[in-house]
Amino acid sequence: MKQATTENGKDTNGASKETLNNLKKIAAKNGTPVFVIDHEKIRRNYREFEEALPRVQVYFAVKSNSDPEIVRTLYKEGASFDVASMPEFMIVHENIKNLPAKERQDFIWDKIIYANTIKRIETLKELDRYKPLVTYDNIEELKKIKKYAPHAGLVLRIRVPNTGSMVELSSKFGADAGEAVDLILEAFKRGLVVEGISFHVGSQCNNFENYMQALQLSANIMKEAESRGHKINIIDIGGGFPVKYNNKVKSFKTLAHKLNTEFDRLFPKDIEILAEPGRFMVANAATLVAKIIGKAVRDDKTCYYLDDGVYHTFSGIVFDHCVYPLKAFKPGPLKVSAVFGPTCDAFDTISVAEELPELEIGDLVYAENIGAYSIASSTYFNGFPPAKVVHINK
Repeated sequence: MKQATTENGKDTNGASKETLNNLKKIAAKNGTPVFVIDHEKIRRNYREFEEALPRVQVYFAVKSNSDPEIVRTLYKEGASFDVASMPEFMIVHENIKNLPAKERQDFIWDKIIYANTIKRIETLKELDRYKPLVTYDNIEELKKIKKYAPHAGLVLRIRVPNTGSMVELSSKFGADAGEAVDLILEAFKRGLVVEGISFHVGSQCNNFENYMQALQLSANIMKEAESRGHKINIIDIGGGFPVKYNNKVKSFKTLAHKLNTEFDRLFPKDIEILAEPGRFMVANAATLVAKIIGKAVRDDKTCYYLDDGVYHTFSGIVFDHCVYPLKAFKPGPLKVSAVFGPTCDAFDTISVAEELPELEIGDLVYAENIGAYSIASSTYFNGFPPAKVVHINK
């Protein structure tokens, strides 16, 4: 059996003794499950992105983790925001509005893009007074925008390859490249203004060729639109920037180098470049601590039951196709175990092959890199509430 031991002040899984002690203290004070957000990691992630892609303005994808404290931290760093619903829009609006005057700008909607291509009529009516950027990818949406949000600036989302991404989006969103210019011309014909082209290569993209093809498609569309009398000033490269969940994930620095080369090759210096990173900003900035509330042996395998599961913080297992390896606070020989959430639904299965030492009811476990597309999808199924959120290093 493998051993979960400690050496040189670190757990063999990588967490320092100091980190483990701090997590245990937080759990003792707040109870479990507890979701710990480290704002210093968020700031480091933002600065890494900004340094690697100096031509790009970050529009944080609020959907990845909509905690208002995260919005405030990123706003202070200089981020703008990608929202996909009016509640997300208001999280940004209200939390920045309530900052001290010296920390905010008067027209915060200038820092928001509404990047959901399908919008309710009621949403468009509400958005119109803010004159934000909004995306579209079809003629019916264009008609709605013209009628209910004519003061919005438009960004046409195009369909691009999503091969090799953990979550693909091209089957649901994006206009085909062959109809893109027609949709741009139609918008101008209706008295609207198309300011940009956007795309998304798929979440957690590990195939950098997706970006290269998408940038070339965008450049071609922009060139043809300009030849027809309409210059496009914005290119929005979406999200998908890879997080190092494991050694199979390619380097973000490698991607950044490729992107910078293509920016310089394909676009003039006066083109505004936007990106919508979500996962990249928050994935590694949160750790979940949960407690074992039950234990059984089934088919000769030890089964543990936690006070958190896939209807809550581990929702990313289902919706994000992500894996969150569980780690114990105490050492011991590792053996393959099954781990379940607290609800009455057998669907609430975290893992059937988790390597853990022998644990007892009341012991704690933790999962790292769980900050993106996790607690944002938590429910109250079976009456179990989401994990308590604790912020550190604010």
